[in-house]
Amino acid sequence: MNVLRERPLPHGGVFRLVAGDITAMPVDAIVNAANSRLAHGGGVAAVIARKGGPVIWKQSQAWVQEHGPVPHHRPAYTECGHLPCRYVIHAVGPVWRGGDDDEDAKLRAAVQGALQRAQELGLTSIAFPAISTGIYGFPKARAAAVFYDAVEDYFAAHPESPLKDVRLVLYDRPTLDAFLRVWDAREAARS
Repeated sequence: MNVLRERPLPHGGVFRLVAGDITAMPVDAIVNAANSRLAHGGGVAAVIARKGGPVIWKQSQAWVQEHGPVPHHRPAYTECGHLPCRYVIHAVGPVWRGGDDDEDAKLRAAVQGALQRAQELGLTSIAFPAISTGIYGFPKARAAAVFYDAVEDYFAAHPESPLKDVRLVLYDRPTLDAFLRVWDAREAARS
């Protein structure tokens, strides 16, 4: 695991920024950047579903049939298939449409909804991709700011959370650079 940055969370856990492949993370759950129909047609979603195998596709279809489209604040979850985790949490981020506060709120809801789902499942570790920054077009630096605030605020409000290992796993250089710049600026402001 190539940890680029890490810092403690208010509840005693650790938040890490990691360069790597989310599908190779040996954590309790990885988060899939999904669409509301759990179609897994492109981006990170397609890679996760392909590497995980048919169980992810089948359980995703069953979830939507039973519960309907997945909202931003309440992610779905499936088994992981062939991946080295226990669950895949399918979080629906917003499609970028120009930058109103509603888009930030939807991204925040997706991140915090995934943390809440993991907590409900009694998990201790989770890995996130940069939700909505790929084919959904959310600006990377803006997404980083929303993501970091969402994680910090969630654990400040949930000191009882069993989640102790929270990873943001990024694989491409432009996304890594954007998230690193925001991380470093926030750490400098804390000092």
